[in-house]
Parts: sequence; structure tokens; C-alpha cells
Amino acid sequence: MVGAERPKAARRGRDRRARALPAPPGKPRVDGARPTTAVVGGGIAGLAAATALAERGVGVTLYERQADLGGRAGGLPTTLRDGTPVTMSRGFHAFFRQYYNLRGLLRRTDPGLRRLTGLPDYPLLHASGMRDSFRHVPRTPPWSALGFAALSPSFTLRDLRAMDPVAALPLLDVRVPGIYDRLDRTSAHDFLDAVRFPDKARHLAFEVFSRSFFADPRQLSAAEMALMFHIYFLGSAEGLLFDVPRAPFPTALWHPLADYLRRHGAEVRTSSTVERVTPARGGGYRVTTDRDERHHDSVVLALDTAGLRRVVAGSGRLGDAPWRERIARLRNAPPFLVTRLWLDRPVAPGRPGFLGTAGFATLDNISVLERFEDEAAHWAGRTGGSVVELHAYAVPAGAARDVEEKRLVEQMYRVYPETRGAAVVDARHQWRDDCPLFPVGGYRDRPTVRTPDPNLMVAGDLVRTDLPVALMERAATTGFLAANALLERWGLRGVTLWTVPRRGRWAVLRALAGRAPR
Repeated sequence: MVGAERPKAARRGRDRRARALPAPPGKPRVDGARPTTAVVGGGIAGLAAATALAERGVGVTLYERQADLGGRAGGLPTTLRDGTPVTMSRGFHAFFRQYYNLRGLLRRTDPGLRRLTGLPDYPLLHASGMRDSFRHVPRTPPWSALGFAALSPSFTLRDLRAMDPVAALPLLDVRVPGIYDRLDRTSAHDFLDAVRFPDKARHLAFEVFSRSFFADPRQLSAAEMALMFHIYFLGSAEGLLFDVPRAPFPTALWHPLADYLRRHGAEVRTSSTVERVTPARGGGYRVTTDRDERHHDSVVLALDTAGLRRVVAGSGRLGDAPWRERIARLRNAPPFLVTRLWLDRPVAPGRPGFLGTAGFATLDNISVLERFEDEAAHWAGRTGGSVVELHAYAVPAGAARDVEEKRLVEQMYRVYPETRGAAVVDARHQWRDDCPLFPVGGYRDRPTVRTPDPNLMVAGDLVRTDLPVALMERAATTGFLAANALLERWGLRGVTLWTVPRRGRWAVLRALAGRAPR
């Protein structure tokens, strides 16, 4: 069975109030001439679009600039100095239980999601020594938010009394796009100031969300942060614990999905850079790569921000002038750094697989990979060492790379002092700057799935949509939405999608939020 036909429980998770977006009706498969689609970009959005289209018999060609699939959740092979072949990823990714559509994509090749494993906790540590955790926080709203405040050492009774409940009311009724009308012109930092949110709780809770967008809270739209609050606290009963792949991303997730696509007739072209997309006379598009040029009936641009700007800038007749101008104004988030260290001795036994950090310069989290990933576990078991990954989400512009790499390791020594005496068997540092920035006031400039051309779609985590989704789930959802829009044009059945509730869960709280000053 394809994902659109699976039982609802498999798509919905535990939250009975999760909302379905029914599939556009139509024929189950192409029964005549096959329409063709070029999906440009092999990250999560492109894989979702290609999967939904190929399942219906559409002729899909998936173009990916890199040698492997997965985008920012991908990985590339490398060899350590000791001769061990390993996979270097681009940082830790949490597969939350609210990610219904991403998980539905993964179920195509792993119906029981056995390639994922749950981490027992989501712990947080501040440089002051304060610790927090989401492990014992109730999953069902409003007890989730109330439970976090009650259990967290970062909240005191004095803090709660000092907060401004009126300023916080927009969090009680988050709807898309309404929340952007209310908060997009405010930064996440300024919104928390207005609420008088406690400083310690701000570092341990809200900045975890804002920095997961690879941006300083002063640069991030408060609407994006409020949406995250809805997805995890006041809108969903799935909770804040999450799953991670048991093996490196390519092995666990993307290689099986590439094989699945090929079995459905899709062509997967990695190491293939699309240079321009040109509307063809008589319909369709000429897709020009660094290797050749092909004609396709339709196109899905599932690229990161820089890639989308590049392709659109090189494709002068694509869309219309206002649309191209909006694409040109999109911005990238600051660069981020992922450092992976292979140490000659283990970290302390009680260290968690993942730890979120705050107040440690640029260090945002530490992962001990052998706690959950088989490749790292095999290396650690053979050598007696540990594989530790450090992540800096938003490095200051102009920072010297060698200095930041050393600083990140120094912060690891502060967090896990036993690592100070460990020898580094090998190290890999990855610098990237391809995440989208969701700046204050930028929502209306972001592209939507549909474009001025009905046969041209856009997908990705940068795309504006009227659904409560974010990060990897926004990428998967917009990929499916792009496919659905094309399938509907051809009279083919689409994919049913799921989201957390699309508005606040309680009428009384929604009424209070509606009366809040704007």
C-alpha cells in the first residue's frame, strides 16, 4: 500500500485531534500517456514530491546537485585516519512524533518505523549549572505547558507573577496565517521581552526553538517561534520526545527511498546540477544541467534558499517578474558548524545521547552517537572510545573558522569534563550556510507552493503554507502539496496529509486570545 492508503492511525500518531487534509480525488494511477515532472532537489521536500508523483505513475526525474540524497538531513562517506569508513552527517536531527507527513514518507520503505529509535529524554543544560528536561512533562495540552512550568527549575513563583499574561495571549490561539498577521513584524526576542518571560527559562526553552531555525532570536520572526510553541506545547498531544535514526541517514532513510523511487519508474540523478529551467514553446520546460538538457511537462523546485535564488536568477522567463523579485529577496540564515570527534576513550556512562545546551558560547548541543547509531557504536565498541558530535546553530558573521572550531571543542570540555583528557583520534568539521532565514516581517515575501505558472511548483522548509508545520515537517508537507497540485491537474488522486490541530484547542482560550490588543 502507498502512504495515502494506510490506516489513519499509522499517519496520525496518538493525538486524536490531529487534523487530516484529504487527498484530492482522482484516478489511482496514470492510464494513458505519462506526464513527466522534473523534481529539482533531492532533500526531504524533493523526495516527498517525487515519491507521491512516481506512485501515481508520473514519469519523474529527480535531480540532486550533491552525490547523495537527503539535503540537510543527508550524509557523505569519509575515511578516518585509522582506515575506518564512516558517514559524516550535517548535524543532529530530531524526528518528532508530530512530523506526521515526514514519518509517512519514511513508512514507504519502513512501515513500522523500525529504523528509528526513541531517545528516552530531551535534556537541557545551562552554563549556570541549571538543568531541565522534557521527559516527565505531560504530553496533553494544557498540562504540557503547565507541567513544564511546574517541573522546570527555570520557573519560580516570582517569575510567573512577573509575566504579562495579556502579552502572551497570542500563544493560546495560533492559526496560520493569522499568527503571522499578528507577530511577524516582531522579533522572537522582543516578544519574549514583552511577555517578561524569565531569562533562565528563555535560554532553556524558547531559545532551543529559535536557534533550531539557525538564527539569533533577534533576527527570527516571533510568529515562527509562536508556531513552534503551538506545535509542541499548546497544539499537540504528541509531546517533546523524539526519535532518531538507528543508522546514518543515507543508510537508514535515503538509500531505501531512492530504491523505492526507482522501483516506481523514477530516475534518480545525483551529482547533477540544474543550471536553468526554461519554459518551452508549446508547453513544458527545458531543464538544463551541467551534463545535458531534457524536456519535462512540469517542474517542482525543491531547493534550499541559495539554490532557489540561483536557478530562478538563471531562468529569466520563469514565473513572472514580481515572483522572481520575491525569490531574489530571500535570505540565508547565518552559517552553522558541525564538529564530529572520534575520541580514544568513552564519555561518562550517564551522558545522554543528545543534550541541548545554552550559555556555552556557540555550542547548542552535544550528541554521543554510539548511544543510538550503529556505525558509531561499532567503532566505539572496537576501539573503546566515543564518537561525539558538537553543533553550533548560528555562528556570528565573519567569525574565524579555526577559532570557532577550537572554541566549540573547549565548550565540550566544560560540559563533559572527562573528554579533556581524551585524545582525538580523528575529527571532521562541516561549515554550511544553506538554511533559510525567517526574518522579522519576511513572511509575505516567502514563496508558496503554487507559482504564477500552474505547472511550476516550489517545495521546501522555506515555503509559506497555511498549515501548522515547521522544519523537516514543512519540507515533507510542501513536497506532498506540490505533488498534489500537479496530480489534481492530471485527474490523479493525491496524498492525504496530517497536521497538529490547526488552531488553539480550547474555545475559552481562543476567545481570550482574540480579545488581546494587537
